[in-house]
Amino acid sequence: MLRQIRTLMLKEFTLEWRQKYALNGILLYVVSAVFIVYLSVGAKQGNIAVPTWNALYWIIILFSAVNAVAKSFVQEHQGRQLYYYMIASPEAIIISKMLYNTLLTLVLAMLGYLVFSVVLGNPVQDQGLFVLNLLLGSVGFSACLTMVSGIASKASNNATLMAILSFPVIIPILLMAIRVSKNAIDGLDWSVSMDKVLTLLAINAIVAVTAYILFPYLWRS
Repeated sequence: MLRQIRTLMLKEFTLEWRQKYALNGILLYVVSAVFIVYLSVGAKQGNIAVPTWNALYWIIILFSAVNAVAKSFVQEHQGRQLYYYMIASPEAIIISKMLYNTLLTLVLAMLGYLVFSVVLGNPVQDQGLFVLNLLLGSVGFSACLTMVSGIASKASNNATLMAILSFPVIIPILLMAIRVSKNAIDGLDWSVSMDKVLTLLAINAIVAVTAYILFPYLWRS
């Protein structure tokens, strides 16, 4: 299985490298969204309220993750899916998709953080906790959206189904991530955020294990 996961992830990176317009479009979306926020809010460096900075950051990262991960299974035509069905196990496919989407979402989150810091200032006092929160949030977004993308690919109205199915799972992840990042911005002790970090970690584990268990049944259909 490890060899299959490595091969499938290499395939994902190869396709992304050949179709640079997808990644470039998402990166352009992140940069342009931050610049639009800068123009519309009229914020200068250090001149924006911390809760507003935090909320705007996670809104942009969430929609960037949706645009990046939504194509996981939707872009795979039936012939390619049949080929995967013959050469790889469904467990290897879903794990490779989640790992790749986690890396992609984390890159987008770090890029958004860099652009936010340059354009709107950086109010974060605890960088370590904030980066850990970004990692956990990226894992949660990618696991949830990858699973929902696999379900939506079997239906005709993919976009609507993704929005409906992902909303109940995304909201708890987003709430925990916002609260932890707010504590990191305020520079509070890690013990204050530990319960929220553990909750976020538990949600990620539940979503990932659920996708791992249910995806083989979905794949056979």
